[in-house]
Amino acid sequence: MLRRRLRNNTASKSQHTERWLVSYADYMTIMFAFFVVLYAIAINKEEKFQILSDSLEQVFDKSARQHSQKGEGVNGDGILTDRVTPEQEILYGENIQKQEQGPLLLDGQSDTSNIKQKYLGKPLDSLLTKLQSALIDEIRDGEASLELTEDWLIIELSSGMLFSSGSSVAHSRAKQVVKIVKDIIAPVDNYIRVRGYTDDETIRNEIFRSNWELSVARATSILVELETLGINSARMAIEGYGQYSPFADNETREGRAENRKVVIALSKYGLPPKLETKIPEQTNKDVQPEPEVELPSDDDTIKILRLPHGGIRITTRNKQ
Repeated sequence: MLRRRLRNNTASKSQHTERWLVSYADYMTIMFAFFVVLYAIAINKEEKFQILSDSLEQVFDKSARQHSQKGEGVNGDGILTDRVTPEQEILYGENIQKQEQGPLLLDGQSDTSNIKQKYLGKPLDSLLTKLQSALIDEIRDGEASLELTEDWLIIELSSGMLFSSGSSVAHSRAKQVVKIVKDIIAPVDNYIRVRGYTDDETIRNEIFRSNWELSVARATSILVELETLGINSARMAIEGYGQYSPFADNETREGRAENRKVVIALSKYGLPPKLETKIPEQTNKDVQPEPEVELPSDDDTIKILRLPHGGIRITTRNKQ
């Protein structure tokens, strides 16, 4: 009995002797994350740090969505993510009220849509600094304002500075301001959305039947001006909101003036670079035809020649 009891005690002591590996693995994971953060802080260039931040954000968002789909726990409750990810805005679109979503895309069916692989453009905060310096006079006079969000750099331009009342023909001052904006956003590849807004005053003339048409025409005028100055057309798109997305109360004169504007919005995503296909260079050198080969013959009066394409030509010896 004593031997059996000692054997049982020895067996119980030998169990769970490798549990320290779990704590060690957790410790190594934390240390890895710590050194990644130190490396990110040590990066001097702001653009590289922003690219690293965006990449890590996408990785963690994707991991959270996968856990939320699989579910965890006894009841299958997964991780809930309240923030709407940029991928969802691209798949569903962005309506004015942000209350409805379009149809979901099924897994594995993305190849049937026109949604391409997302490509991060240049960091928006560096563009914000340049625009603040370039548009300092317009910002001070209240004719322009800048706003940086998670996904957009928004440049708001007052319609009073750009157009006459009820018109979509840009002033010379508008072209000067657009030229300033163009000089900063032309070198980057971020997507551009030109958005037109109006107040709720009814408009009906020989050119425009509604505020919808006026807002789209004004956005189109600014987009065409950017295109004329050399902005890549594939980066740009037009959005017309009319009177249905006001920034201020339309009951006051100041509010209506604030609602009449054109917005140039730069996305955090950019136009993917085109894959260059190398075309083989054509040489001007003449290709020498393969020579005819004379086959052996028992008759000395005829000559049998094998042609390059595989045929045979029979001729007499006195003919060349």
